[in-house]
Order: sequence, then structure tokens, then C-alpha cells
Amino acid sequence: MFIGEFKHNLDAKGRIAVPVKFRKKLSGGAIITRGLDHCLFIFSNKEWEILAQKLVALPLAQANSRAFVRLMLAGAMDVELDKQGRILIPDYLREYAGLKKQITVAGLYNRIEIWNSESWKEYKAKTESASDEIAEKLSELGI
Repeated sequence: MFIGEFKHNLDAKGRIAVPVKFRKKLSGGAIITRGLDHCLFIFSNKEWEILAQKLVALPLAQANSRAFVRLMLAGAMDVELDKQGRILIPDYLREYAGLKKQITVAGLYNRIEIWNSESWKEYKAKTESASDEIAEKLSELGI
């Protein structure tokens, strides 16, 4: 599983170093795609296959389903770790996520999220200030 929060720098070629503790799970390759809240998602090939099967099963006749499938699948790209444990983030994904020099890599159990560090800081502050309300809504779902 992926857990933890790490600060890294995007190099001049658009590569980031994947945290050492995540590399083994991604050693067989990974998929990077547009995420929600203007971050990027990275999935191991195994987790990607599980998600992709769910996405293609969504009803084609519903506009929201089509839009979400396009967001996730059309923007997806295979990535491989290089010998230094880095992955290359394509230009269009760096632009989508507004990635600058400093980025945050967040492990979220079955995926990794890549954030512009300033956006991550703002998102966390907003979420933390609403944590009581969020917890209450989740309790309604049995969590």
C-alpha cells in the first residue's frame, strides 16, 4: 500500500523521483493520469486494471460517465521507473496539475497523488478546517 507524504523537486526534464518505499510496488510499471482536484494519480498496473474495468462498465449513455471516463482514460500514460527511481511526467499532465519545481507526493493506499506543493498546502488547509463536517458526513455512510 502507498501511505505518506513526501516533498520532491521536478527536474528540468519533467521527471520526479518516486519515494523509495513506493518503488517496489511500481517496479512492474505504472500508469499516470489526470486525477481529481487538479492533481495526478499514479496506479500500479494491477490497481489500474481494477479501476479501468470499473470505468469501462459505466453507462455510455450518461454524459457524466462519458466525461469521467475520458478524464481518466484519455489522459493516461504508461510510465517506467528509470535506474534512479524516477518517472517522466508528460507535458500535458504537468500542465493539467500546474506542477512547478516543488511537488508533493502523497500515498493514498492504492494510488499515489502528485500535487503542486502550493496547491497541496492550500487543499490540506481547507480540508483540515472542515474535518469535523467531513467526519460527520462520513459517519452517515457508516465510516
